[in-house]
Amino acid sequence: MIARLAAGALASGLLATSLHAGSVDRSPRPQTRPADAVTRAALTLADPAEARAQAAFRAWIADFRPRALAAGIPAATFDAAAASARYLPDVVQRDGNQAEFTKTIWQYLDSAVSDSRVDNGRKALAEHGDTLARIESHYGVDTRVVLAVWGMETAYGTYRGDTPIVSALATLAYDGRRASFFENQLIAALEILAAGDTTPDRMTGSWAGAMGHTQFMPTSFKALAVDFTGDGRRDIWSDDPTDALASTAAYLAHHGWVAGMPWGVEVSLAPGFDFDLADGDTRRMPSDWAGLGVTGLDGAPVRDFGAARLFLPAGARGPAFLTFKNFDVIRRYNPSDAYAMGVGHLGDRIAGGATFSGAWPDDARGLTSDERRELQTRLTRAGYDTQGVDGRIGPRTVAALRAFQRDEGLAPDGYASLAILERLR
Repeated sequence: MIARLAAGALASGLLATSLHAGSVDRSPRPQTRPADAVTRAALTLADPAEARAQAAFRAWIADFRPRALAAGIPAATFDAAAASARYLPDVVQRDGNQAEFTKTIWQYLDSAVSDSRVDNGRKALAEHGDTLARIESHYGVDTRVVLAVWGMETAYGTYRGDTPIVSALATLAYDGRRASFFENQLIAALEILAAGDTTPDRMTGSWAGAMGHTQFMPTSFKALAVDFTGDGRRDIWSDDPTDALASTAAYLAHHGWVAGMPWGVEVSLAPGFDFDLADGDTRRMPSDWAGLGVTGLDGAPVRDFGAARLFLPAGARGPAFLTFKNFDVIRRYNPSDAYAMGVGHLGDRIAGGATFSGAWPDDARGLTSDERRELQTRLTRAGYDTQGVDGRIGPRTVAALRAFQRDEGLAPDGYASLAILERLR
């Protein structure tokens, strides 16, 4: 659940313009791995400069204390958490140096929905099937989707992160790019401790503050996490994933999950299809789409599950999908089309579904941020005004790109590829 991919990233064939950290609640998505070095490195005062940094951090903690207490944090809770808090320089480094990635969506899906992840999902289903069935019965959210979120976030609990959350959030509030955001997350983390859901030493997770099996940020945890085991604690850190899985289902249900509705269906497009209809906004019932040349792979109209949009993640050269409301609900967990596709497809594969039928393009990579800015500049100079050069392939850039493609006799799919950039050059 998270601010993850830059707007329009998929229109440029990218997963993200930077390695975003993650979880529920608009924070960058970290790549959690066992035994994050962040913690161990920060706990050792190796030189005088680090000692000074820790002293300055402790002074900030002291200054923050009155604000935390004014927000309702009990003094005992604050003092217990602050006693072990440390400045984590590696967290600041990660936050400031998030590397640019240029994977295409199909490269992302190759790893996100790998055979091993599918197999491990089926094993997790066999192990936790009864619990997941009770969760689905209670919240109405498909088991396969809850499992897929778990698989995508922490590989079914394998990589939950071991960075102390209070230290990470305090470090980012003190010395990060978004102090106000992380101060709010720190207050929420302290409220979780005050409620008795966990203890400072057990409250671990990613470097950016995401916690537990399904990577909740503290504010989302505070709002929507549940105690499904009935032990009095919303324990998403336990080796028992029950509370975490139920909390994920509760989150998706809160945001409008519709039971029995798929996230999306792969479709076929009739020859001569009007690609202007694949604008990301146009929504029609599948029966109406059928009249426009959009049918299931078997040539029959897709069942009318609800209004759907036509989604072309690789433009006119790749597979096509009708996506439904539940696709958008998954995006509330992480506002990325790539992530939503990954969750949806992984869930389908766990349940025995096939791989996608359509072939993906052979593009080696998507555009870099510099190349996206170049694309915008060249489109505007050619008379197709993108109304700004920011490296983000948003609606205005897509509209300009579609106009260019029409004039060039190309399918106006709005997909920003290396081939299009070369054509503009």
